[in-house]
Amino acid sequence: MKIGILSRNPNLYSTKRLIEAAKERGHEVKVVDILNCYMNITANDPTVYYKRGGTKQRLDFNAVIPRIGASVTAYGTAVLRQFEVGGVYSVNESIAIARSRDKLRAHQLLARRGVGMPKTSYAHSANATEDLIEFVGGAPLIVKVIESTHGAGVIMAETAKAAEGVINAFRGLDANFLVQEFIAEAGGADIRCFVIGDKVVAAMKRQAAEGEFRSNLHMGGSATLVKLKPEERAIAVKAARVIGLDVAGVDIIRSAHGPLVLEVNSSPGLKGIEQATNKDVAGAIIDYIVKDSQKGPNKMKGKG
Repeated sequence: MKIGILSRNPNLYSTKRLIEAAKERGHEVKVVDILNCYMNITANDPTVYYKRGGTKQRLDFNAVIPRIGASVTAYGTAVLRQFEVGGVYSVNESIAIARSRDKLRAHQLLARRGVGMPKTSYAHSANATEDLIEFVGGAPLIVKVIESTHGAGVIMAETAKAAEGVINAFRGLDANFLVQEFIAEAGGADIRCFVIGDKVVAAMKRQAAEGEFRSNLHMGGSATLVKLKPEERAIAVKAARVIGLDVAGVDIIRSAHGPLVLEVNSSPGLKGIEQATNKDVAGAIIDYIVKDSQKGPNKMKGKG
């Protein structure tokens, strides 16, 4: 197969591992910076071109692996749609990536399908501050910017007064954010479930550093192998399916009421999960692409 990896940085661990896994299996692979792509949008011959160093090339792939960063979601999904229109298989489709990046939309879709999540509230009026806090059970609580990634833009307010201050400050900045229940019994830990197709192929427990509530590895958190319960596997797979992702990092938290979904990631990193579990996750992605692409492109899974 000819496989294109849509990644802005070929030196990232995840990108390099996907290249290695593809080549080990005898496939041709090319890394393409999404911002250097441009499109010819025509009815009969929709194409994507790539220009680098003055050289123009028409891109011809059997399959693409989108590794689209949050900062380039709009343009990245537009280019990916062009590949889809041209009949190229994508392991994660543009509409599913867009859903995952819009945290409010993702939470609404998960709620509609009965996927357990921490209590969450949202509003645009500053007059609703007290209600937003009440809806999630009061302080302590989490305030999360909708466009946040890697734990940035996520703040814990330990008291109602602090929560009011954070919410009103965000309103003053005209930022879109969610207010979410704080799950104290999790002890600063969550679980990253790496879903491929209808299976969790690897899972790690992420523990926040001392004095930090965010367990992201970018924030100094540590990762260890974890054994999942059947209900945890089930909710991770269901969450990925609801958003429409075939490859996803589903973050769940263990609460007194069972597992709850925190977030569904469309471009989950491979370094932490491979090192913590010693599993060839990159190879599993390539193997899945080879098998699933035989069904044809544009699966358009999920709704909304």
